[in-house]
Amino acid sequence: MSASDEGNAAAAGYAPHPFVGGRTAALRALAAWRMRWPGAPRVVVLTGNPGSGRSRLVTGFLMMCDPGYRKQLPLDDLDPATVPPDLPAPAVPSPSGRTAAQVLWLIADHFGLSAVRSDDICPELAAREEPVTIVVPDVDRAGPVRAANEPARLVREVLKPLAATETVQLLADVPRELAAELAEALPPGQVQIIDLDAPEWADPEGLVLHATTALDPDAGAPELPFTTDPAVRRTLAEDLARRADGSRLTVQLAVQSLLMQPEGFDPADGALLPGSVGEALDLHARRLGADPQTLRLLLAPLAFAEGEGLPVQLWGALANAVAGRDMSQDLADGMLLAAPFIQPVEQAGEADDEAEDEAGADGGRTLLRLQHPGIAEEIRSGLPDVRDAQTKIAMALLEAVPQQNWSKADPYIRDHLAAHTLDAGLLPQLLTDPGLFAHADPVTMRAAIEAVPLEQLGAPARTYLRTAPLLTRSQAPAGMRAAFLETAFVEDGLAPYAEALHTLDFALPWRTLWSVPLAGVRAVTTGSLPQEGGEGATAETAPGADGAGAGGEGPAPASGEAAPRPVAAFVVPEGTPGARTVPGPDGDSSEGGGSTLLLHDLLRPGYVDADPAQVQLPSEEAKAAAPFGFSRGADYLRVWDRAGQEVVAALLSDAPLTGADLSPDGVLVVATARGVTARQILAAAPAVTPTVPAQRTGPADSDASDGLEGDHS
Repeated sequence: MSASDEGNAAAAGYAPHPFVGGRTAALRALAAWRMRWPGAPRVVVLTGNPGSGRSRLVTGFLMMCDPGYRKQLPLDDLDPATVPPDLPAPAVPSPSGRTAAQVLWLIADHFGLSAVRSDDICPELAAREEPVTIVVPDVDRAGPVRAANEPARLVREVLKPLAATETVQLLADVPRELAAELAEALPPGQVQIIDLDAPEWADPEGLVLHATTALDPDAGAPELPFTTDPAVRRTLAEDLARRADGSRLTVQLAVQSLLMQPEGFDPADGALLPGSVGEALDLHARRLGADPQTLRLLLAPLAFAEGEGLPVQLWGALANAVAGRDMSQDLADGMLLAAPFIQPVEQAGEADDEAEDEAGADGGRTLLRLQHPGIAEEIRSGLPDVRDAQTKIAMALLEAVPQQNWSKADPYIRDHLAAHTLDAGLLPQLLTDPGLFAHADPVTMRAAIEAVPLEQLGAPARTYLRTAPLLTRSQAPAGMRAAFLETAFVEDGLAPYAEALHTLDFALPWRTLWSVPLAGVRAVTTGSLPQEGGEGATAETAPGADGAGAGGEGPAPASGEAAPRPVAAFVVPEGTPGARTVPGPDGDSSEGGGSTLLLHDLLRPGYVDADPAQVQLPSEEAKAAAPFGFSRGADYLRVWDRAGQEVVAALLSDAPLTGADLSPDGVLVVATARGVTARQILAAAPAVTPTVPAQRTGPADSDASDGLEGDHS
């Protein structure tokens, strides 16, 4: 199959694909791959220069692979060798804006796999009796953070293992610099590289057809001297295609420029036809009487934009920053100058309503992005110092945060400042603000931090990185993210960062009192120790003095007597330093006959050296009068208000819970494989419960203690 097939197909009277408009040779190769034709490769790697039309080709091919969409296509008019068989649609996990791990789990979800670890996904696919077909388009657009180089990670961590799985039939649209790396991992005959810029896959006639159609008034083009005359239109299309040297993006930009601003264009003047994306930018500026550098500076903020695009209201400030001068007049006068290269995107309102949007009460607003990543690459490559430009953008974004209050910052700044500072080489210096940690989108923040060598990260950033899987898994809003981070900072000995979160605009559901890294804790219970007079707090100052003291049985001590000391008891392995063995019911303290317990102060850090047998458990009356109750699952826990039966705090753990108890005074003690943490419940209003992933399973909820009284779940 080669480019000569294009002419053969036309000579045979076949119609071009209505969306692709050519690429017969490539479509034939893809159809043979889809039908598993004898000798066809199991893996196809599609590549080419930016703007070569890879995405369009894959989209057009997938149209013919979708049983529902096939009915809308004139398949009988097309070359039969380009039409794949009518089979179930392949899996098409989109990498755009997603991490490699997210793409892998999209595949697992599509095929209904039972894997609970990413390493189990490909082995489970390999064990299937029937082959599976997967198409991964737009690998170059992978990742929530551009500078994190997610496309390379996607190739190495997802596509290469998929390609090595014999039951997987894979088609991947990959940047040229990664195509060979993906293909070289497979034996000859199993993989084929289709480089759309190579002579054997080139499609010059298809490019002419593309330009002719774009210039045709019947297809929506305005009526102009060079569009209404078919002969002139065809000649201009041929000149555009020949000058563009196979780049569909160059032709597209040239046509958009001509149709939007036809004045000053002579179709007979070949010097007005661009040979590259850069020339398309410069020629358009000169025809409008503008300095090409001014156009590039106007578009520079969009070339660095992250996510779906840059909010309109930030464009001017960032253009000023990159240019180093006031660009407001250039921006006001340059909308027609920039228009052929910009695409507006209407964004829906923020789901968590963290910030009011200037565009309206519904939160919707307009974002701007460049028409194609190839334009962004051209503009960035033309700047004298990309890192300096990103530094200026990052500083301008920081200055745009009102009173440095992240709750009032534009969502774009909250979510993408880390990406800009990463590209500027400044991210480690940014990672000291707990407010930003809580407000930023955890997917983008995590991706940016993971791109920094671990040794360059400070302690707060390491804590965030440790907590990030929990933040992304829970899909919790900013307030709950702040609560999870508050506990994580205490666990890692960063109490000032935890306290800082309490000074911000969050109504945190708890205050973490202490945390101990203690492995092997099997259960926890809250209670109290009686104290001799003069030791410890008095009844007037002790928590819970207006009832049953600290939860012990019987009335509160008389005034002046020492109040019971609230404690937490941990069931720990025998031999744990400081622990004591409590005999079993028959007095037997031998192995298996009793429990090994370690006591800890309930309200503050510090172990308690006392006899665990003296611990008094809360009375049934104290439990019934307590303001809160709780229920738990395998790795999550909910605290609810007894009066209103509403959840006031929701805890999701990154490790299975091995024990939990809630004191009558509202101190929640939770044990996992890593240690024990105590939280004082503060919430007076219903909390937003984080999402509990479906793949997590465990015992049914239970509101019973599993400490000294045993496990009642």
